Amino acid sequence: MTTINKLTGKDLINVGIYTAMTLVIFFVVGLLTALPVVYPFLFLVWPIVCGIPMMLYYTKIRKFGMLTITGIIGGIFFYLIGYGWLGLVGWILGGLLADVVLRAGGYQKFRVTALSYACFCLGIMGCPANLWFAGEAYWANIHSSMGDQYAETLQSLMPFQMFFIGFALLFIGGLIGAFLGRKMLKKHFERAGIA
Repeated sequence: MTTINKLTGKDLINVGIYTAMTLVIFFVVGLLTALPVVYPFLFLVWPIVCGIPMMLYYTKIRKFGMLTITGIIGGIFFYLIGYGWLGLVGWILGGLLADVVLRAGGYQKFRVTALSYACFCLGIMGCPANLWFAGEAYWANIHSSMGDQYAETLQSLMPFQMFFIGFALLFIGGLIGAFLGRKMLKKHFERAGIA
């Protein structure tokens, strides 16, 4: 039976632990953007790599709001390190959508968990969205901080259609990450009763 009670201290501790773990992994993988040729592949890599800690987190989630809080924390983190309001809004919307899907599915079916995580991953687009929507000042900053060759290579690899392709890759990567995470954490899923 799914509970809709308010979040407890234990729930918030789980939010903190798994959010921190996921953000560290996401950030470390994101360092690969130092190589512009890697950037397009990260739409698939980020959700797959983060799928393992997130699937462990999902075994602890039985209440609405935990994923939304994760999205808020992630959004604030990326806002503070320079991704601006797009990073903030993207992560919050991803967390909220993931919470809605999980609650609508009743928390007990793995296919709902996988769909929820894939929706959560869509929020990641808030970070790279700056490439298309933050304007010339953003690109000027990339030119000055990373060099002209880096910026020109990145622009050639990330045309506007990559915005839409990126959403598809994030969603597919989220599904792959969920299935991979479940396979690696089979005992945890059995204990949590997620079929």
